[in-house]
Amino acid sequence: MAKIEVYSSAHCPYCVMAKQLLDRKGVKYTEIRVDLDPAKRQEMMKKSRQRTVPQIFINNEAIGGYTDLLAIERSQRLDELLAQS
Repeated sequence: MAKIEVYSSAHCPYCVMAKQLLDRKGVKYTEIRVDLDPAKRQEMMKKSRQRTVPQIFINNEAIGGYTDLLAIERSQRLDELLAQS
């Protein structure tokens, strides 16, 4: 199973939708709350070169945000990515 990290914050509807999509897929992920730890926001920005949440990583590859994750799902490539380890 893939290693999945989701950088998120509490009041972010796109974060909620991204986590719901991953939950529907039945995969485990690590949620990293950048609103609780400023160092984690800096870490996220360094890894993704983005400032907004969510930022999603699958096997250390930057996927992007919720709309990027949804596009991968709609193109029927998400299950393949999630199956990789």
